[in-house]
Amino acid sequence: MRTTKVTSVTCMQDNRPGDRQSRVIASYAIAVSPASCYFVAYDDLDLRRIAESGQCFRFTALAQDEGAYRIIHQGECLVISPVDRTGQYRCNCSEETFQRIWRPYFDLNEDYTAIRSRISPESDPYLYAAMQAQSGIRILRQEPFETLISFIISQNRNIPAIRSSIELLCDMCGEERSSGGEVFRAFPKPEAISRMTEQDLQSCRLGYRVPYVLEAARAVADGRLDLQALTSADPDTALRELTSLYGVGTKVASCVALFGLHQLNVFPMDVWIRRVLQEHYPDGFPFDNYSPYCGVYQQYLFAHARND
Repeated sequence: MRTTKVTSVTCMQDNRPGDRQSRVIASYAIAVSPASCYFVAYDDLDLRRIAESGQCFRFTALAQDEGAYRIIHQGECLVISPVDRTGQYRCNCSEETFQRIWRPYFDLNEDYTAIRSRISPESDPYLYAAMQAQSGIRILRQEPFETLISFIISQNRNIPAIRSSIELLCDMCGEERSSGGEVFRAFPKPEAISRMTEQDLQSCRLGYRVPYVLEAARAVADGRLDLQALTSADPDTALRELTSLYGVGTKVASCVALFGLHQLNVFPMDVWIRRVLQEHYPDGFPFDNYSPYCGVYQQYLFAHARND
């Protein structure tokens, strides 16, 4: 048996079919069998709540397998399904791919239980109730360019329409890939989108957003916008750079900063959040007290308001 320590967990592999053994160190544990990778989430992780949180659009429930999801990210396709009710999940990938792609994607090194524990029912009863009701949400570490284009497309649209347009765009100019037995289209590179005509993009049902998508793709493709650099920039700089793009306002920029740049203190504002702040925080939201996780708390508030 081979044992490898990886950040907060000990990973144990045995090549015998069906043998899965693991020992938890912190928030999750991982084990592998020849065909699959298994992990146990001891920290918050609820696939349905993440899928419905509005932060991701290629995170799709599989009708034929209750609780299972198909996720496309960074040229890889993951099918993940719960094994039981103890927090164990099966992934159709190798240990190497899980550690390289999916562990960061699910932000499994961040302790969301600890983030929630900073708020008590006495100090903020509404946020505490929202966190209790919506625990399991995590802020995914999504690819910045895909997040930028996706949230430009999302303006004034419902989630099914957003998903449809993104898939049409991927079919038009995304590379065909095969991963984990799944054939799919990766999200297009900036250069691929920038070569499209406005007529091409109109066929993806983008409407008035076509020039916004083209300008964003061209800005990234020609180096005018360095999204990777913005992941380590301060939030104000990130938001200023993003809102300099044609058609990108504060709301879209905030969503890109939180969900694509992983700026966890950015707090996107929409109609749901404005209503929450008006009804439950008439004296103002305590941003300073909740820093550096205001964006995480926003997600609990947003999900709770939509589902309450």
